[in-house]
Amino acid sequence: MTFSKPYATREALEQTIAHHAWLNEHAGSLRLPAIRTVRADGIDFASIEGRHARFTDAPAVATVLGRAHAAAWKGDLHRALLTTAHPLAHGHELPDFVSPRIAALRRHRAAGLVNAHQMTAAQSLLAASPATPVAFYKDTNLRNVLITADGPVMVDLGDLTLAPFGYDLAKLLVTLAMTYGPLPPATFTTSLACYNQPLLGAGLPPVTIGRFLGHAELHHLLTLPYLGKSGYRHPWPTVRPRPEDLT
Repeated sequence: MTFSKPYATREALEQTIAHHAWLNEHAGSLRLPAIRTVRADGIDFASIEGRHARFTDAPAVATVLGRAHAAAWKGDLHRALLTTAHPLAHGHELPDFVSPRIAALRRHRAAGLVNAHQMTAAQSLLAASPATPVAFYKDTNLRNVLITADGPVMVDLGDLTLAPFGYDLAKLLVTLAMTYGPLPPATFTTSLACYNQPLLGAGLPPVTIGRFLGHAELHHLLTLPYLGKSGYRHPWPTVRPRPEDLT
């Protein structure tokens, strides 16, 4: 059986294929649905039997992400910069981390969703040092993770970009809290510890809880247009953990 996903443009379709190939090559521990057929306006993926992630799945997903991010850094992204698009095969690329998010925040500011203080804070969070190790972001919200009998499978590959380590895991936990309500503090600390273990094994610095919470605040601002949609019922300020509960 297959799952068919349409694409509005041929460019978006080919970009997804390029992302799929790059992840298969450089993030080998990340399980993806296989591509069965490429059509003029869509892709048929192998069907995956599973359910969307719940907060109890966060440590297992964190382990998978940590392994994939460490592998991608070791295999390819050790040469990448957060401020510069990273080339892929056949003329495709992974967009940089900073410019797409600045553009999104400016749209939110124009729409009245983000105020001047929040915009300044977000720009500070997006400041990227050339020495910052580079991972990738694939929008790991809970609906893009299917939990199967053999472990997590990642779906929806259209939004792949560069990102700092920990950023994609923060997206998972922010969206879990916005969907289900406040999470036990141990969900955050345990998930981050699981994520950091493969990084340490690769000689990478661990993601601190402070950096992780900064990523979460950035996700909060970027997901504001989706509050009340796609199951996001709880505003992040009502469900964010207290830093003192995470030490």
